[in-house]
Amino acid sequence: MNDGIARRPARRWPLFVGLAILALTVFVIPVAAKSDGQSDMAGARNATASFHDLTTAEAAGYTVRVADVNGITCIDNPAGGMGVHYLDPGLVPELFSDTAAASVDASTPELLVFAPGADGQERLVALEYLTIKARWDAQHDGKPSLFGQEFNETPAGNRFGLPAFYSLHAWIWAPNPTDMFSPWNPRVTCP
Repeated sequence: MNDGIARRPARRWPLFVGLAILALTVFVIPVAAKSDGQSDMAGARNATASFHDLTTAEAAGYTVRVADVNGITCIDNPAGGMGVHYLDPGLVPELFSDTAAASVDASTPELLVFAPGADGQERLVALEYLTIKARWDAQHDGKPSLFGQEFNETPAGNRFGLPAFYSLHAWIWAPNPTDMFSPWNPRVTCP
């Protein structure tokens, strides 16, 4: 009788191991795979939460209020608006040097995007990631991507007078009914 009791756990051990492996495969691994983009998004939100205050954003390096070639700083078109962009020049070294490394990081957007409010105050609505296409292409295989999204490509001859560049908007501080990663938000308007 003791032999039967001793053998029973030994035969069930492979069953328990198999069930544990199945549980990991079905539940844990897919959650970990999904959470990568989510953790990048959470990291971006945490890293930029203090930048709702423009003075804090400027102190952190977002000192250049971007204007297009016509001097317009609030960017919009019939599809919607983007708003006012504040650039941290230190985060786009390839814009100023042909030998600089091109990189993107979810927690350090190159630009902060503010929407003008009815009261004249600007509020943080989106993050924009930007890199110069020629420098990126020389150093990487394929377009940049963050949050599981491939960057948009803007050719040279654009309204900003920049060489061809890659960019991605992430509307993490204001909803965009078109898409969270669309460049244009129909809810943002410029005065």
